[in-house]
Amino acid sequence: MAVLVDGNELVLTGTVGAYWFEDGFTAAEVSGALARLGRETDIVARLNSGGGIATEGTAIHAAFAAHKGKVDIVVEGIAASAASIIAMAGDSITMALGAVMMIHDASTIAFGDAGELQKRLGELDAISGSMASIYADRTGKPAAEMRDLMKAETWFTAEDAVEAGFADAVGGAAAAERSEPSAFAYRSYAHAPAPVLALADARGWTVNKLLAASAAPIAQTREKPMSATPKADDKPADLDKIRADAAADAVKADRDRRSAIMALDEAKGREALADHLYLTGATVDAAKAALAVAPKAAAAAPDHDYDAERARASGLAQPGAAHDKSRRAGVSAHSIYAARRTAHKGA
Repeated sequence: MAVLVDGNELVLTGTVGAYWFEDGFTAAEVSGALARLGRETDIVARLNSGGGIATEGTAIHAAFAAHKGKVDIVVEGIAASAASIIAMAGDSITMALGAVMMIHDASTIAFGDAGELQKRLGELDAISGSMASIYADRTGKPAAEMRDLMKAETWFTAEDAVEAGFADAVGGAAAAERSEPSAFAYRSYAHAPAPVLALADARGWTVNKLLAASAAPIAQTREKPMSATPKADDKPADLDKIRADAAADAVKADRDRRSAIMALDEAKGREALADHLYLTGATVDAAKAALAVAPKAAAAAPDHDYDAERARASGLAQPGAAHDKSRRAGVSAHSIYAARRTAHKGA
């Protein structure tokens, strides 16, 4: 958890959504921190995130927007994808000297037939449209113009963000001392600035590491090796292979998790519940505990109920990073972005 409370300040660092790299913060954690501070308290939220799960970002935006006290947001380092949505909730938005901001369309990694992929397209378009509306409300510009910027994956310096209406002011040198971007697989973005890419390469922030870390809590049936740190002279083709390998690993881990849950002794006579627990992201141990105390069904659910259950359990694809609650569609990465429920870039 990377939601720190210091007086009336919230410090939000790492990935939007849990289990990416070492740090991450969720909407539930932010809401809990706001409740502890008091709904009438004026707060400062210091934000440093490369993005993550789009719908987590919009949920945190809503939590800040509903806060009764004044919310001043300071972007320290980076607010990309889903994190940029969070920033838009500030009554004031200050970019630290040297900080950057990025907006783009939501994205996901999907698996399935043509019909399944068409559903994902509709979900992504809806999410991106809602994000464009948030940017439009902040900047006073048309949502269609915001969507064009998102499709192009637009990066802003601190000064550019102020000029474009995404921020109100550029902070001083003191804030810049804390402005190194937080850990994220920045090579998953198409147009990340060279200094950000160099930092990611130097620190070993890779797509495989991101997905391996995100899959660990939900795939207990096998260990996932970390990929080697990419070299500074890696070519674009290397990134395509990393993405493909990461997607294949994530899908296999998800299938292994389902197989392990359905093979549990506790799942016998409770197959429908076991499948539901898989769809909603339960770990093998959590599913085992829940099944052990559940009554057995009189008869096994017919196979055709699976699609209906999956439809009820599925959520919108989430940026970054990245996660579809319907894990059968693949673990999404944020912007690859998201990797624990439906991932979007981004958010």
